[in-house]
Amino acid sequence: MTADLPQRFADQMGRLLGPDFPSKIALAVSGGGDSMTMLALAHEWSRSFGVALHVVTVDHGLRPESRAEAALVAEECATLGHPHSVLNWQWDGQGNLQDAARRARLRLIGDWRGKIAHVLLAHTQDDQAETLLMRLARGSGVEGLSAMAPTRDMGGWQIVRPLLSERRATLRHHIDVLKVPYVDDPTNEDDSYERVRMRKAISALDLDVTVLSDTADRMARAREALAARAADVARTCVTETEFGELLIDRDRFATVERDTQLRLLAAAVQWITGASYRPRAKALDLLLDRALGGAGGTLQGAELRVTKMCLQILREFSPLQHVLQAAPEARLWDGRWRIIGTGLDGANVRALGPEGWAQMPKETVSKGLSHSVAVTLPALFKDGELVGFAPASYGLPHRIELCPHGGSFVASLLSR
Repeated sequence: MTADLPQRFADQMGRLLGPDFPSKIALAVSGGGDSMTMLALAHEWSRSFGVALHVVTVDHGLRPESRAEAALVAEECATLGHPHSVLNWQWDGQGNLQDAARRARLRLIGDWRGKIAHVLLAHTQDDQAETLLMRLARGSGVEGLSAMAPTRDMGGWQIVRPLLSERRATLRHHIDVLKVPYVDDPTNEDDSYERVRMRKAISALDLDVTVLSDTADRMARAREALAARAADVARTCVTETEFGELLIDRDRFATVERDTQLRLLAAAVQWITGASYRPRAKALDLLLDRALGGAGGTLQGAELRVTKMCLQILREFSPLQHVLQAAPEARLWDGRWRIIGTGLDGANVRALGPEGWAQMPKETVSKGLSHSVAVTLPALFKDGELVGFAPASYGLPHRIELCPHGGSFVASLLSR
């Protein structure tokens, strides 16, 4: 099987990135066996297709050996003739370490890549199986049990996983034959990590990794069907407003099956807040029950209000109180508002908030703009003084443009 591995890799790259390959791609390489095999395979493949490789290693600084491992990758890249960068991260001690490291890794790579639109990761079939069991143990539904996709849109760039159909043992045998150096991370034997426990459980119970991976693939197909159903429902009962809210028709929503209700509610929270991850199942169930009972609530930075006609989902003000940036800046405020205008130098962008609302002449407030929504929208301030609020056409001439990650709400349902 290992003799066919380079051809299978080339075929997969063709399916994922061909036929017109980009001139540059990036590879995230840690120094472990899987990613070093990917580097070796990509090196040979790139020579045939004239694609430049740029390699990046994220040093999480969690083990004394990590610096030497990054140096090993740098040395191999120098031998092969590919540029290599090291990105450093330090955990602040907040939240789950593994989750924080994963998020930081993607954020750092996204900031580093420049104009490179595709970044290869070395996830394998074994990773699929382990992830399935981890999520099953947490009580995940179809969404969580679905397989990792070969490609994932990250908003301006793509993760590409060309090794998802390969076993870890196959990759290790291939790299051993080539005598390419790699490191065995000692944490791979540390039972304090959930993934390690699942890996050992698969071996102890003699579970078939391919069967587990195939199950995850079937769950992914089910997820696609459920997402299509949710998108069809959204087209009939969900309205996006110019101020970034979502309005869900209560009567139509009440007639929909619960799974679709949960899917719509979860996607609404993510669309409003830009969150990468779906809310926890228990919290989502509780919020849905409250909504169906006529009560509101908050979840993951979104607020749900219930009116006679609709469920109103808007940004919660509390998480925005310290979201501040200079105007104008290229990056989006709160991850979804673009500020457009001239002569804005010296102004800061932050949520209008109660302070800004109190400063704004009430005759300038748009009739369709409520206080609860207005206080969450971007406004311009100088030294604490409100100098511009586009939704009310107040102050400095400028406008705000809603640019939610994933596009429209319906599009976001289909892309998750």
